[in-house]
Order: sequence, then structure tokens, then C-alpha cells
Amino acid sequence: MSEKMYEEAFEYAMEELHTQYINENRENEFVFNFNVNYVEDTIDTVTVSVASPFMKNQVTSKGSLTVIENKLREVTGLNNLKIECIIKAESTASATLVSHEKESEKTPAAKEVETPVVKKPSKKQHPQLSEDFTFDSFVPGDNSNYAYNAALAVAKNPGKKYNPVLFYGGSGLGKTHLMQAIGNYIHQNNEEDLKIGYLSAEDFTNDFTSSLSSKKPNEFKNKYRNLDVLLLDDIHFLQNKTGIQEELFHTFDALSQKKAQMVFTCDRPIREIKNMADRLVSRLSKGLSIDLTVPDYETRVAILQKKTELYNKHLDSEIIDFIAKNIETNVRDLEAALNKVIGLEELMGQKITLENVKSHLKDLIGTGTENISLDVIQKVVADNYQISISDIKGKKRDKKFVTPRHIAMYISRTLTEISFTELGNEFGGRDHTTVMNACENVEEQIKVDSSFESKIQLLIREIKDYKK
Repeated sequence: MSEKMYEEAFEYAMEELHTQYINENRENEFVFNFNVNYVEDTIDTVTVSVASPFMKNQVTSKGSLTVIENKLREVTGLNNLKIECIIKAESTASATLVSHEKESEKTPAAKEVETPVVKKPSKKQHPQLSEDFTFDSFVPGDNSNYAYNAALAVAKNPGKKYNPVLFYGGSGLGKTHLMQAIGNYIHQNNEEDLKIGYLSAEDFTNDFTSSLSSKKPNEFKNKYRNLDVLLLDDIHFLQNKTGIQEELFHTFDALSQKKAQMVFTCDRPIREIKNMADRLVSRLSKGLSIDLTVPDYETRVAILQKKTELYNKHLDSEIIDFIAKNIETNVRDLEAALNKVIGLEELMGQKITLENVKSHLKDLIGTGTENISLDVIQKVVADNYQISISDIKGKKRDKKFVTPRHIAMYISRTLTEISFTELGNEFGGRDHTTVMNACENVEEQIKVDSSFESKIQLLIREIKDYKK
């Protein structure tokens, strides 16, 4: 029974966070992503509420619950205190309990195809898999039909058909969604209690390193080589890491011998990953390798319609058409746009009209990328770093020149359809692998340095707005 022991501590924690975000000029972000209310507490749990499924998705996907939880632990000194969230509409007294999960990549995609028959869940949710990543919530289109059908075939017959499977393609196109959909389907529909392991290649590497430092390598081997299903995300992370590649090779062989199902994802074809052991590449290439590409207009419309259904919302067709025509990059960007639009009503109390949507999505849509040239990208980056275009294309290796050169390559790859090989030619006749490595270096720095990410976004906006 709730005694509201932590209500005062919760309010204090929220005030602290609010002040922090104000000082960082991020108050709007706080308003959008921390819109939760205290409900009750027990000895180790504080329950908060949000007003809708949309808001539940917003606070979980943005990691807000984790931030609140950490701040509350700091305020109370209780490291085992956790947050749970309920959906509680203001007009009703009933609420649905949803467990707090850590932030995870959400990348649904879809178009109308035959929906798989899935048994009503009779098991608890698998702790490593997101309940949002299912076949029901994936909308296949021309860009992903083959991948969707292959994933469903694997899920229905794990270890017997198409093994291993490798999904590859750019960020936000549905690779992780399909991989976890396979895991969720197997977990819920297989009568046997199969051991399913889902993790990123980075976590796999960290686990391996930890086993070596603790001198318990056999525990690592037993943990992964006894799985019935291995779902390993982002294996491009393993390039240049010979030790973990060797371990994955042996894990692969052990799982292959016992006919365990293996599914991998990567941001490019496996043979394009630099410094990946040949025998590991050979193993990963022997099954199905499937490319996921950018969804076409019809698929983007279907995705938006599906997401609005999941949120119990209705958007006029002209608004969906506007978003689908102007957000052409990937599913994740489509979802970001849709969340901003729904936030107009949920968070700002504004009516969702086409005029409001156009104004609200200015930062996501910009002026378009169809007429952006490499010359413009190189000039804008060079001017910002006070060097010349010849320096951008040149061979000087001082950091003063290398950093803007890598940034220009990364932005060029982001805003254009030009291949790595063509970019190499345009940047001083460099090899395509040099451009790939430059882009990866920028991506890694973006992950750990928010100010660097802001700089990149400012440059992109300036490039989009550039007038000759």
C-alpha cells in the first residue's frame, strides 16, 4: 500500500532536473519529454503516470524515465529505487501498468501484407527484447518485403531455414526491429523453452573483455555457445578487433553445429567492413544477406497510418501526405516527425492543422536536399573552419584540416546519394575505405559529444539554406 514516502523527494528531483534543463537552454525538451506525474510509491518503487500511449512512448524512448530514476536515487541515496509508469488518461480513473524499460532503438517500418498469426502472449516479455518490435508493428513495403518474409520464415522455423541471416542497410530502416521481431515471435510461439540472446556487438565485446579481466572465459563461452537463438546487432562494430572476431568465429561454429538460429545486422554488406577476418566474413556470408533500403512514398504513408493507429490518433490525409513527401530518409526520422506533430496537441494544446505542422517541422524538413552539391558542402565546411576548399581536398594531415575534411565527407554521405567511391574521387582521389572510415569516426564522436553533434546539425542547416 502506498504511503507516499518519496513524493517530496520526487518533486525535488523534478525541480532539480527542470533547473538543469533551463540552464542548458533545453527547457522545451524538458516540457516535451518529462511530462509525468507522481502517483504513489512502495518501499522500492515510485509510480508515475502519463496521459496517453503516445506520452508513454515519448518518455521511454527519450530515456526520460531513466534520467528521473537516476536523479531520484541521487536525492534519496537509495540505489535500488526504481520508476514504473502507468498510462492514466485525465478523464478516467483506470490505468494500465507498464514496466519501465531502458531507452532502446525504435525502428518500425511497414506496408500492407498478410499479418502473421501470433499466439496470444502466454509468457512474460523476454528481458532483452522490446515489446514494441513485433511483426504486427512492422509495415513492409517494396524496400523491405523480402526482409520481412525472410524474417517471418526464420521465426517460424528457427535453425532450420535460412541460417545465418544478415540484415544490412542504413540507420533507421528496420534492421533491429526485424531482428527483435524474430526473437519475440520465437519466444512467444515456441513450446520449447529456447534460450534466446539479443545484444549489440559492443555489449558482446564488453562481456568478452570482462570475462578475460575476471579470468572467467569459460563462463562467457557457456553463456553464448549454449544459446538456441543468437541475435547480434551492429556487427560492423567488430572491425579492427581481432580478439573478439576470433571469439565470434568459434561461437558461430559452436552454434552452427547445434543448429542454433543466428541473426546479425550491419550497416553495410559484410564484405565491405574493413579488417574483418576472412573466415568470419565467409561464415557470415553463407546464409541470407538482405539489404533494407529507404522506404518509398507509399510505404511511408502506410507507416504513418500504422503509427497513428497505435497511438489511437487520427491525422488528416493531407498532413500524412505532407510528412511522407518531405521526410524521405528513414523510418526513424518519420517517427520523429510524427511524434512532433502529435506533441502539438498532447503537449502544446495546439490544434493539428497543416499550417501548424509545416511550421512545427521546419527544423526536420529544412529546404530539402535534392539540389545540394558537393561544392556547396565543401565550401560551407571550409568557411566555417577558416580553411580553403583545396585544404578540404588536399593531403595535409594536421588536425586543423583532417577534422573538417572528415565532417565534409560525413555530411556529403548524409545529404547525397553519392557512393563512397565517388566521394573518394571528389575528395582528392582518396580510396573509398578512407571515406567510410572518416564517416565512422564522425558517427562515433557524435555518439559521445553532444556539442559536436550540434555543430554538425548547424552545418547541415547552413548547407540546406545556402544560396549561391
